[in-house]
Amino acid sequence: MALKRINEIAKIAGISEKYVEPYGFYKAKITKEYYESIKTNSTGKLVLVTAITPTKAGEGKTTTSIALTEGLGKINQKAMLCLREPSLGPVFGIKGGATGGGLASIAPIDEINLHFTGDMHALTSSINLISAIIDNHIYQGNELNINPEKIVWKRALDMNDRTLREITIAQGAKTNGVTRKDGFVITVASELMAILCLAKDEEDFLNRINRILVAYDNNDKPVYLKDLKISHAIMRLMKDALKPNLVQTLENNPVLVHGGPFANIAHGCNSIIALKTAVKMAPITVTEAGFGADLGAEKFLDICAREAELKVDAVVMVATIRALKMHGGLALENITNEDVKALSIGVENLKTHLENMKKYGVPIVVAINHFANDHQSEVDYLTKWCKDNDYEVSFLDGFIKGGEGSIDLAKKVVNVLNTKTSNYHPIYDLNSSIKEKIETICKEIYRAGKVEYTPLALEQIAKYEKLGYSNAYICMAKTPQSITDDPNILNAPKGFTITVREVNVSSGANFIVCLTGKILTMPGLPKVPSAVKMEDMPY
Repeated sequence: MALKRINEIAKIAGISEKYVEPYGFYKAKITKEYYESIKTNSTGKLVLVTAITPTKAGEGKTTTSIALTEGLGKINQKAMLCLREPSLGPVFGIKGGATGGGLASIAPIDEINLHFTGDMHALTSSINLISAIIDNHIYQGNELNINPEKIVWKRALDMNDRTLREITIAQGAKTNGVTRKDGFVITVASELMAILCLAKDEEDFLNRINRILVAYDNNDKPVYLKDLKISHAIMRLMKDALKPNLVQTLENNPVLVHGGPFANIAHGCNSIIALKTAVKMAPITVTEAGFGADLGAEKFLDICAREAELKVDAVVMVATIRALKMHGGLALENITNEDVKALSIGVENLKTHLENMKKYGVPIVVAINHFANDHQSEVDYLTKWCKDNDYEVSFLDGFIKGGEGSIDLAKKVVNVLNTKTSNYHPIYDLNSSIKEKIETICKEIYRAGKVEYTPLALEQIAKYEKLGYSNAYICMAKTPQSITDDPNILNAPKGFTITVREVNVSSGANFIVCLTGKILTMPGLPKVPSAVKMEDMPY
């Protein structure tokens, strides 16, 4: 199906042309005035798409989210899809883009995956403006008495580059500034990205950025962004980036794509601005959270939905037979082999994630992303397992058939929305202590038996409690490749130890970031990056 001009897509979505700011033929920004015009509409149902622990065999969570939306369109059910914006790090690194796959894709693919509407540029520029102002302030006399060794704000780049994790700045002449240790995070891991996605509107965004803790002074007192007096400069940079982006699926269904925090080192959900708009536009909104349900879904349910004051009405749990066989011990090179035994072992990973979602009181549909080399015996086993455990299950072929391959899933999701009541509730009380909240996530969601803290982490927790951040959300930074904090451990072990090595506060986002295991906030490139594999592709 040919792409439609973006004004036609806006018309399909019910958006008046006066609220549409086109960026070329096939993408646009939606102005803040549009939400004001629809905010009294009834609120539609919200469906969260999540997945089992990802493997190299692939799960296809974004593909499933898009396919479900296409399937809903095929059964004449109006729906909106909300997705995150891709980061250039994965695009040129190992994971690839974030526009789905096959006939279950959003478009224009290359434009979304690359420069899009400039949101990442605005974020990166704003992040680095803060750093430049801090270092210039110190060089120009340091009126705020900032301790150069206690600056916690880092520069950013939307690219995987391990060489920038730890650097020394201002070397050479004294006019270069004050020499100090610094480092970069990938843009999508920065607190400013989290704030973009958690802010309800421009005013909330402004209030949040003013609360960002950027450094400590020589008396160990916090220095906030408001002290730098640059919030209005940042608002000018971010003004357009705060507007949701409108694109389309390959079957011309409207999609809002806005914000893109990683779920392994941030909260992994698209913007609340886009979500709150979408639920007023259609009876059903489909959204996804990054990586497996232990990361993205936990953060959506415990942080995002709570901040947005939205109820999740259903969860779609994505799995593949291939991935479950890997969790059951089958090597990747043998993944196409028929192996019901490996599947029966690996299904424990699916079981754990499903049980976790039930703890939030939300109805669930299991979506099996179908591959041509799935064996009938395996399909029969997994279907029976789901039915025996009272889960709705659907096999979908959205990748090769688009909406036509997703009709069964769409019907089952609509049926669950119509017949089952969500009793959504977060898993922890915000008024609990920082450690209590960390341990609730680690024990209830990851199934850890024990949580250990380094001396540094304990010192940091005590400091943040003293500063008044006890009631903040918890944002766990953990490997996405395992329910544990060790990426080499597959399936669903229990009783292991999670180690919290470092704890940081994102005061504007109102969450405490807990770094576990060897997780990093600036990824590196693999031996053969995706950028190199593009050499033989047309451009």
